[in-house]
Amino acid sequence: MDLNQNMTSIEKMIKDYSSPFNASKKKTSIILAAGHGKRIKSQTSKMLHKIWEEPTVERVCNVCEKGLEDSNIIIVVGIKAEDVVKAIGKKKSVSFAYQEFQNGTGHAVQIALDKIEDKNYDGVVYIFPGDMGLIDAETVKYFKNEFEKSNADMMVLTGIYEGEIEANHYGRIIRAKDKDAKGTKSKEKGRVIEILEYKEILNLDKKKPYIVKYKKKNYRFTKSELIENREFNSGIYAFKYKPLAGLIGKIENNNAQNEIYLTDLIGLFNKHGYIVEAVSPKQQYVLMGFNNKSVLKEMDAIARRHAYEKLKDIIMIDDPDDFFIAETVIEEILKMDKQGIPLDIEIGKGVYIGKDVVPNYNLKLQKNVFVEGNVHLGKGVVVEEAAQISCFYGQTFNIGDNVEISRGNVIRGNVSIGADTKIESGVRITGSDHCPCKIGANVTIKGFTYIFGSEVEDNISIEHSILIRKKISKPNDVKADIYKVKFYLPEAEGKDAVKEL
Repeated sequence: MDLNQNMTSIEKMIKDYSSPFNASKKKTSIILAAGHGKRIKSQTSKMLHKIWEEPTVERVCNVCEKGLEDSNIIIVVGIKAEDVVKAIGKKKSVSFAYQEFQNGTGHAVQIALDKIEDKNYDGVVYIFPGDMGLIDAETVKYFKNEFEKSNADMMVLTGIYEGEIEANHYGRIIRAKDKDAKGTKSKEKGRVIEILEYKEILNLDKKKPYIVKYKKKNYRFTKSELIENREFNSGIYAFKYKPLAGLIGKIENNNAQNEIYLTDLIGLFNKHGYIVEAVSPKQQYVLMGFNNKSVLKEMDAIARRHAYEKLKDIIMIDDPDDFFIAETVIEEILKMDKQGIPLDIEIGKGVYIGKDVVPNYNLKLQKNVFVEGNVHLGKGVVVEEAAQISCFYGQTFNIGDNVEISRGNVIRGNVSIGADTKIESGVRITGSDHCPCKIGANVTIKGFTYIFGSEVEDNISIEHSILIRKKISKPNDVKADIYKVKFYLPEAEGKDAVKEL
């Protein structure tokens, strides 16, 4: 496929997956997700690397939906565009813009703004890096509220660097001092003048002051003063749309990389008499982004710690450093806790609970249990060590109350299990879309048994059997409470290929 054909394919996909821009929504998020991510050293797009089992760009998108309710979201894609678009999927109020050549963050925003056809749009545009996978809805709401309270036309969300100052390689936020270079008291104290990159600071002559002009006044900074400045640019911004749209095309690329940088808008806004302000979030970790695997791993560990902190006094988690519970399930557990009924949920070391799982009371998942898909768990369910319970997209797996599933079992697909049923070790159960598997109440299944697409009625005991698309029910003339099925094997196929050695 040549370049033009590939471009046409990407453009068609973007059109198919994009929702129309709604000018009546006064908030718009732009998520920058077009970069190479070369330093991550992976064939997978940087934006699809996962934090707490969710692609980082999807995490940012979900946070924008929660923190900026009823807003448009424009995701700028580039490298591995098809993969990123498919990962997000088609969503209401979410559209995609394609940055074919990566010419900087300012250029990416220019492309995103082309999606806003109504040039009389009177809203606020928020910009987020797609790799900032720890940003949360509380921080986004705080930033939105601070911008709305201010008289600013542009606002930067800044971080306060907490490590050794020599390791701070971020661009510094330069603010107006209380006095200008002449010693005159300034009315502009605290206003943001510019972002000065770390490399530029290192190249300054320590014997000469750095002079920057703002509102017809000069401000003087020493090199050491700039290095010791701990306030840095996070890459998150808020803009009033009209000044942003008017100035975004005026950014020049007169830098070593010949790229258009969003940070240059601060100087342009100040030059045109607009107000630029900055605020910092309450928690600094939310501003973390990653360029390599070690930082990604650190971010994942932070996400795990915060998941544990939310749950540690509500449910029992055996190992705080070795478990996974999807955030949607955590939210459900927190809702259950608010009802005031003790949950009595126990989670063993290495347990994995996927995002569509529905938890319940008195649940016990032992070591290394895996549960994923649209699995609805009844009350008092016990799943023993290393068992796997899952279903595919579009399928449902229902487990009744007081069901016991023994260690090592694999149960997968369109399956339902009735109350008080026991599935002992050595069992495999599978149900497909066309052949679901229904296990009744008070059923016992044990031995080396495989069941596919079958219906097992109540009060049946099955042992050492293979049942494929069968219905198992107690005969009418049997008075025993439990009817036993043992050693049922279907007729073998391919006997001609089997010979004695």
